[in-house]
Amino acid sequence: MLSEMTGISPHQIRKDLSYFGEFGKRGIGYPISELLVTLKGILKSNKKWDIVLVGAGNIGTAFLRYKGFSKRGFMIKAVFDNDIYKIGKKIGSIKIRPMKEMEDYLRIKKIKIGIITVPAESAQEVADKMIAGGVRAILNFAPISIKHPREVIIKHIDIAIELEKLVFYLS
Repeated sequence: MLSEMTGISPHQIRKDLSYFGEFGKRGIGYPISELLVTLKGILKSNKKWDIVLVGAGNIGTAFLRYKGFSKRGFMIKAVFDNDIYKIGKKIGSIKIRPMKEMEDYLRIKKIKIGIITVPAESAQEVADKMIAGGVRAILNFAPISIKHPREVIIKHIDIAIELEKLVFYLS
């Protein structure tokens, strides 16, 4: 069934899963509930992850309203912005906080994941403050590469580049 759903051969699936230990029964397969628990453990998706978001513009607001994060264990706990007209307002149940509070908030709450949805000219400063507050993984939607220490993971998402990739596959 996994093979049919993924288009990957049963042999390759068994081989890939064997790297994480032995589970499943020869000739029978994998009990789905046990397999799900094991895979969630391997992928570290069996726990809740608190996240902070910086940038309460269009993209940030869309993320705050997206229900799919919580279904996968990601909880946006706080949003920060430097726009005085946004600070103090709520998006859903989350109040927008001023940037000057972010580093302390991150340290106190021990948040390790951040999302950046600010303009390119602000992204490096935001990342630096996140890192200073203890964030170790950042999803960056600003169209700029961010300099960071080796121990911090940053995933850059540039929507224009992603569209260019799609166009490449069309031709």
